[in-house]
Amino acid sequence: MAARIPAIVANRVSDEAKRMIDVVAKFVDEDCVPADAVLEAQIGEGDARWESHPAIIEELKAKARRLGLWNMFLPKGHYAESPGWTNLEYGIMAEWLGRSRCASEACNCAAPDTGNMEVLAKYGNAAQKDQWLRPLMDGRLRSAFLMTEPGVASSDATNIELSIRRDGGHYVLNGQKWWSSGAGDPRCKLYIVMGKTDPANKDPYRQQSVVLVPADTPGININRMLKVYGYDDAPHGHGHLTFTDVRVPVANMVLGEGRGFEIIQGRLGPGRIHHAMRSIGAAECALDWMLMRVNDERKKPFGKVLREHGVILEWIAKSRIEIDAARLVVLNAAVKMDELGPKKALREIAEAKVLVPQTALTVIDRAVQSFGGAGVSQDTPLASMWAGIRTLRLADGPDEVHLQQLGRNENRRGKEAADGIRRQQAKTAELMKRFGVQTAEPGTRIRHSKM
Repeated sequence: MAARIPAIVANRVSDEAKRMIDVVAKFVDEDCVPADAVLEAQIGEGDARWESHPAIIEELKAKARRLGLWNMFLPKGHYAESPGWTNLEYGIMAEWLGRSRCASEACNCAAPDTGNMEVLAKYGNAAQKDQWLRPLMDGRLRSAFLMTEPGVASSDATNIELSIRRDGGHYVLNGQKWWSSGAGDPRCKLYIVMGKTDPANKDPYRQQSVVLVPADTPGININRMLKVYGYDDAPHGHGHLTFTDVRVPVANMVLGEGRGFEIIQGRLGPGRIHHAMRSIGAAECALDWMLMRVNDERKKPFGKVLREHGVILEWIAKSRIEIDAARLVVLNAAVKMDELGPKKALREIAEAKVLVPQTALTVIDRAVQSFGGAGVSQDTPLASMWAGIRTLRLADGPDEVHLQQLGRNENRRGKEAADGIRRQQAKTAELMKRFGVQTAEPGTRIRHSKM
C-alpha cells in the first residue's frame, strides 16, 4: 500500500501515484492472486498447454483497463506514450505485480513485451510503431526478444553469430536463438532479433543490428521449448529457434545497421529495475507464506509450533532486513534513472540486478524450508517462484559480468583512496609532533613505566 512506501522516497511519489499504488495493491490482492490457480488450471496439461489462452487473463485485463492499470511501465519524460508515472512510481507498483503470476500480464506490463515496447517507442520509426507498438500497447498481441544463442558464450553479446545479410530490398537471417521467452505463446506475432550485419567491423560493438521479424515468416522453426528447473512456463515458454534464409524487408531494421548494442543497452536498463522490483514482491509473498506456516497451530514438530523454535524468528528478522535493504537499492536506481537517465545509472542498476535476485532466493528458500516437503511441491507457489527468480541471475547478463564491471569501476578509485589515506596519515604525523605524542611503529611494543 502507499503507506508502506519507504520514507526516503515518499516525497518523490505524487499523490496521484500513491492513490494508484493502492489501486494496484487491491487489484493484485483481491483479483490476481486468487486467479493464479485458475490460470494454471485453464492452461491444462500436455501439448494443449501451448495452444491455450486462459479466459481468466482476458477478464483480468478488462478490469485492469477499467481501473487505469495499463502500460504503467513507460516512464514519463522519456516516452510520449507514457501514462505518466516515473520509474520510481512504477517500481513500487511493480513490486505488487510481482506477488502474482498473472498480474503483470493483466496490466500489459509483462516481460518481454515491456522491453520490446520500450525499444519500439524509443527507437522505432512511425511505420514500425503503427504496425507493432500500438497493437502491443493495446494488448492485442505478444512478442519475444531474441538475443541469446546456444552455440556461443552469450554473456558477451559480441559473440552473437546469427547472420543478418542484406540482399536487395531484404535482409536474410540465418542462425539459432534460444531462451526466446514468449515464443511459445500463440499470440506471439513479433520477434525482435539481434544479429550481425557487419561481422568484419573493427569495432565489435558496431557489428550487431536489431531487426523486426514477424513470427510467421517462412524459414523460422521452433525446435523445442526449454524448461526452467522442470517448469515449461506454457503457453509463454522459452523457445529454441532456427532461422533458415528468413527474409524480411529492409524497412524492418530498427534505427540502422550497427546500432544493435545501443538498442539493447537502452532496453535492458529499465527492464532490470522491473525484474528487481517484481522480485521484491515475490520475496514479500514468500515471507507471508512463511509467517502463515510458522504460526500454524496444527503442525508442531517436536511438540512446538515452528515460531517457538529459535532459528525461525531469526529467519523472519533477517528476511525483513534483507527485503527492506534490497528495496532501497532498487528504488535508489529508479530515482537516478528518473533524474539522469539509464546511462547515468548503470552502477546502481547493476547493484540492484545482482543483489535483489540473491536476496529474494534466500528469503524464498527459508520459506520453502519452513514448509518442509510441501515447500518443494505444487501446493505452494514457492518452488515455482524460486525457479523463476533463479533465472534472473542469468537473464539480462550473469551476475559475474556485472560484478566484474562494478569491481573494475570501483577499483579505479584505488589511487584516490590511497592518496586520501596517506594525506590523513601525514596530518596525523604533524599533529603527533606538535603535541609531543609518540606512537609505536607497527610490530613494536610500547613499554609502560610503573607508577
